[in-house]
Amino acid sequence: MYSRRKHNVAAARFQDRRKREDEAPRLTTEVPDVTSLKLTMEERSADVPLEPAHIRRVIVERAPALFLVPCGDARCTDGGHDITRAVMRALRNHETTFEDSDACSGSTGTSPCTRVLHVTGVAEYR
Repeated sequence: MYSRRKHNVAAARFQDRRKREDEAPRLTTEVPDVTSLKLTMEERSADVPLEPAHIRRVIVERAPALFLVPCGDARCTDGGHDITRAVMRALRNHETTFEDSDACSGSTGTSPCTRVLHVTGVAEYR
C-alpha cells in the first residue's frame, strides 16, 4: 500500500512539472539567438558526487524556458531543483559556458535534503 501511495505522489509531481513546462514560454521566444544548449548535471552531498554526471541536450526548437530537475534521492519529498533563473540569465547574456549550483529544497524524513545540483552549461548562438 505504501509503495502505491509513493508512486502516486511521484506521478502527481511529474504531472505538475509537465504542466508547468507546457504552460511556460518557449525558449526560442525568450532567447531567439540560442541554437544549442547542453547541460551537464551532477548531484552531490557534502561535495561528494552521488552518481555519474548526467548530460541533458536541450532541443531548443521546442524546449520550454523552464528548467526543473527532480531530486535524485528517492526518499526526498517536496524537493528538486529549479535552475531556470540561472540558465535563463546566462542565455540572455549570451554566455557560451556557465556554471551554477542549487540546493534541494526538500526533506528526507525529518531532516532537510542535503543534495546539491551542480550544473555546467554550454550554449551556442547565431
